Amino acid sequence: MCLAIPTQIKSISKNHNAVVELGGVQREISLIMTPEAKVGDYVLIHTGYAINLMSDEEAQASLDAFAEIALIQGESIAAF
Repeated sequence: MCLAIPTQIKSISKNHNAVVELGGVQREISLIMTPEAKVGDYVLIHTGYAINLMSDEEAQASLDAFAEIALIQGESIAAF
């Protein structure tokens, strides 16, 4: 199973790498597959590569869904 997470680009270096942030955590990723990406864009990240650009609305909807899943999972674990 593959899971790609939307993250926002904070900065881009000259070597096609970018710093992205999700939940206060920053990570360096490659933009080799999405050279059109720019600072402020949301991209889907998988195994250290941006694999697709997302609109702000799409990214927020995905992040909201992940947060809801985490909440439900936390409630399920607490019930045991």
